[in-house]
Amino acid sequence: MFTSGGPTFGELAAQALSSLERGYDLLAPKFDDTPFRTPDAVLEAVAGALRPLGPFRAGLDVCCGTGAGTDLLRELCRERVTGVDLSAGMLARARARHPGGGPGGTSARPGPPDPEWVRADVRELPFRAEFDLAVSFGAFGHFLPAERPGLFARVHAALRPGGLFAFPVAAPPRVGSPAYWALWGFDAAMRVRNALWRPRFVMYYRTFRLPDVTADLRRAGFAVGLTALPALGVRDDGAPRCRLLTARRPG
Repeated sequence: MFTSGGPTFGELAAQALSSLERGYDLLAPKFDDTPFRTPDAVLEAVAGALRPLGPFRAGLDVCCGTGAGTDLLRELCRERVTGVDLSAGMLARARARHPGGGPGGTSARPGPPDPEWVRADVRELPFRAEFDLAVSFGAFGHFLPAERPGLFARVHAALRPGGLFAFPVAAPPRVGSPAYWALWGFDAAMRVRNALWRPRFVMYYRTFRLPDVTADLRRAGFAVGLTALPALGVRDDGAPRCRLLTARRPG
């Protein structure tokens, strides 16, 4: 699962016994050498699906981590790119990966905009009608179902009328498959950990059910669509392994 530069078992244990923010601060220096980083194939497939819908002026990476999704926005957006995350350690790593980025996210050089990095709880996004595109990759397991409506409402507020919120959604594993039981086991272990240990570390894989998510997005005011990402393959039953969920703020 991990490259030779990835975290040790002890480092992962220390992360898992920390708060969410502190855990990612600890993991940040080695995060890009773990399978938790969004694979390039997923980023490329999402970029390919979004490209015909652009170009976009300004883009927001929600829970940007070390900036993998922010790189995608730099390709798609002409004027401004912003990454926001709770972890100062992850943002420090993102800044190190983009040494040309200025405090305002602009650059005197021609080419893609340099990103700006904002440390904030995305449940309290400090933006109002500033972006044409928002993306997020691999972060929704950190939010309990009851927190999703508020999060989606904040993203809706951060978008301009007509703006788009997009993220990939993987097909659930087949019931009874090894992957199915692995996710069950992980979520069960996390629930036990959070019942016995403080601070909590919220990370659940089975709470992000597509029907519930689309309902939450619609209640936040979005018009929701799904697009297959054929580059990521199909399941034995012919269904796509991954789809792009697009939620548009009416304008």
